[in-house]
Amino acid sequence: MSGKREWEDRTYKPFVAKTPERPVRFESLSGIPVEPLYTPEDLEGTTYADRLGHPGEYPFTRGVYPTMYRGRLWTMRMFAGFGRPEDTNARFKYLLAQGQTGLSTAFDMPALMGYDADHPRARGEVGKEGVSVSTLADFERLFADIPLGEVTTSMTINCTASVALAMYLAVAEKQGVAWDRVGGTMQNDMLKEFIAQKEWICPPEPAVRIVTDMIEFTARHVPRFNPVSISGYHIREAGSTAVQELAFTLADGLAYVEAALARGLDVDGFAPRLSFFFDIHNDFFEEIAKLRAARRLWARFMKERFGATKPESMRLRTHTQTAGASATAQQPLNNIARVAIQALAAVLGGAQSLHTNSYDETWALPTEDAVTVALRTQQILAEETNVALTIDPLGGSYFLETLTDRMEAAALEYIRKIDGMGGMIRAIDAGYPQKEIADAAYRYQLMDDRREKVVVGVNKYVMPEGRPINYLRIDEAVELEQIEKVGRFKAARDTAKVERRLTQLGDACRNGQNVMPVLIDAVKDYASLGEISDVYRQVFGLYREPIIF
Repeated sequence: MSGKREWEDRTYKPFVAKTPERPVRFESLSGIPVEPLYTPEDLEGTTYADRLGHPGEYPFTRGVYPTMYRGRLWTMRMFAGFGRPEDTNARFKYLLAQGQTGLSTAFDMPALMGYDADHPRARGEVGKEGVSVSTLADFERLFADIPLGEVTTSMTINCTASVALAMYLAVAEKQGVAWDRVGGTMQNDMLKEFIAQKEWICPPEPAVRIVTDMIEFTARHVPRFNPVSISGYHIREAGSTAVQELAFTLADGLAYVEAALARGLDVDGFAPRLSFFFDIHNDFFEEIAKLRAARRLWARFMKERFGATKPESMRLRTHTQTAGASATAQQPLNNIARVAIQALAAVLGGAQSLHTNSYDETWALPTEDAVTVALRTQQILAEETNVALTIDPLGGSYFLETLTDRMEAAALEYIRKIDGMGGMIRAIDAGYPQKEIADAAYRYQLMDDRREKVVVGVNKYVMPEGRPINYLRIDEAVELEQIEKVGRFKAARDTAKVERRLTQLGDACRNGQNVMPVLIDAVKDYASLGEISDVYRQVFGLYREPIIF
């Protein structure tokens, strides 16, 4: 009889018979059973070199860089964007002054859906959940006095990401910053939009074509820029399990690599600039295991499936964000504790950058006080806890390594199913990931409703409603001001020049030409985000998602 089995029979089971365990589900949020004890026996048949390896070496389980946080701390990149460009510019400067090390930009719903502030469909949404941008002039005000050659910028924008990149590069030129000095990340993950976030213009094939245009263009002209951040975050926020988030995110990444290879690009020429974005939820060890499994899986796919030879091509570099879906409007100060624990999981999991949510985000966009607490949470982790002194401090834990293996195996099952369907685009057409996520979200909600999963302050430890917190309110005058500015901007343009550029863009979309050079010329001649999006709508058509049950 093995040592673990002997302990269970001799010591554990007799004790449980006298003193029963708590009546809770002993499983992770993804449904992976959690045993009472893990020992070396759980890792039999594996070798250190094959499953873990050293930091900075294949398969990167223990970290993508040899020194990790001993050499450089993770980037503290707080999400910011609201109101007018001037408002967000002021928040950028405040956060940089408080020690933030990278910018992250939130755009309002009209910009995310391809409408200018003066469009009828933008009414009531201008500047409400992000910054309002319609024109190059808006981008210039957004990044005024921000040195784009020194500060990296992440932009959370997808179906209009090509327009945002064009405007960003045009602003860099006006600042005198060469493109090869411009660093940052464009989210630009259209496949996850069809799966989870639902912000799109055209169908999957042309949407992925535009993403591929951006991968090709940045690889040649903006070598420090990440053209796509393959995003599991929104998949998780839509209700997926951690395993589903891991699987569907990597499957999206495989689809982008395949599209770039079909374009004729060299895998080692573009893969080093692909980046990822994962949610960090409440299940502490599962989230750490997820990031470790993601690195190992991606390294093997890049090496074995696509023949990548450079270590940089196999590294899964990831931004992380604490889970918005876990935050509660009830007892909102509890969110500070949730965020701190989730942030610790991201750091112990080896993230390259991190956004910590503000405690008031279930009410509105964060106030300055709330975002400062969120940033200070990261700084306390970095400067006071000493968790960053050694690399992968939990590596070798019997429990963590077993959980990492099981998450990897479960994710591979999903990826094999998607491969069998012909890839992620075909799976999306069939509604497969959408249905899997919807089912998982339903099961999660049932656990909440039945109190099988405790949510502190919501279904346990409930208190009478306290005083309303102070939250950020966007003045209705912001919308009127933005509409007026966009109108004046358009009236002052050379309309004939704009029309010529939009015609050129339509031709590029039809004939397979890379749209990025045309887009940059178009925004320089003051074509707006909405006008460019209208070209996409006219040429590629609108997407209608499949109905799933």
